[in-house]
Amino acid sequence: MSESPGVAVSSGPESSAEAIPRPDEPDEPGAHRPLAAQRVLPIRRPGRWIATAVVLVLVAQIIHGLATNPFYQWDRFQYWFLRPTILDGLLITLEVTVYSAVLGLLGGILLALARLSRSPVLRAVSWVYIWLFRSVPLIVVLLFLYNFSALYQTLSLGVPFGPAFFTFDESRLATDMVVAVVGLSLNEAAYAAEVVRGGILSVDQGQHEAASALGLPKRYQFAKIVFPQALRSITPNYVNQLIGLIKATSLVFYVSLLDLFGSVQSMGSTYPGDIVPLLLVATVWYLILTSVVSVVQFYVERYYARGATRTLPPTPLQKLRAGVTDLRTRIRKEAAV
Repeated sequence: MSESPGVAVSSGPESSAEAIPRPDEPDEPGAHRPLAAQRVLPIRRPGRWIATAVVLVLVAQIIHGLATNPFYQWDRFQYWFLRPTILDGLLITLEVTVYSAVLGLLGGILLALARLSRSPVLRAVSWVYIWLFRSVPLIVVLLFLYNFSALYQTLSLGVPFGPAFFTFDESRLATDMVVAVVGLSLNEAAYAAEVVRGGILSVDQGQHEAASALGLPKRYQFAKIVFPQALRSITPNYVNQLIGLIKATSLVFYVSLLDLFGSVQSMGSTYPGDIVPLLLVATVWYLILTSVVSVVQFYVERYYARGATRTLPPTPLQKLRAGVTDLRTRIRKEAAV
């Protein structure tokens, strides 16, 4: 019997028995372990562990600096955090934000529809409006409106170049709150218009064609078919605008409206030694407001994702429960091994 070079051929029961290891026999050096006894080891990633350690050290250093640096004056921070002056300013910030967000969104919807209109006049006017208010800084708009009475002492409604039907004093109407809300709403509408227009254009064209084929009126198509689907794209983008609007309310201090930031600035001028803790108070309150908006955004997006995804994204509480369950399972497996 000829053999190929380099190939071992067994010729007997003894040699075949020696070639196949038995499960009950102890492992010998160099012998193959049974498949059931083998464990799959994860790939080692030392870079990830090093990066994690570096980040944890940096976070610990930041927390240590915040906790031990006497310059932050955390006792004064605690004193100012719930003072009536700060809470009154916070209430004004919330009022300005709510009014401006609602009016800005409504104005943005109208501007977006005008840009999508077949009328060249509506398209041109809406484009110029969006171009103008996205180009001019918000502080300039607020200061211009604050001094608007110097340009027009009285406002009237009537026929152009003809008689006026209604005339009223602009200085009585333009209070500090009105100036702040109007300025922020005008600026917000320009950005909201592009967000709404992008959301409408993201709806598949087949939805428009199907609605038209059913003979539905245009208003019904928009309100019941197009806009609900566009909200999936509009919501995250407009919430980003809303978070920016909350922070932009700090500019109304320059039109003599004492919002949260205005109250902090006023108290800082009266108590110059408490400037840092007062700024920390404003920072924490803005963090709380934006965090609440982010939580609302998550649940709104989750609500409108019902028809677009097979499974809804888990809530933070569900993620926490799943993480705890996975951790328990891993511990039990490690203990069993």
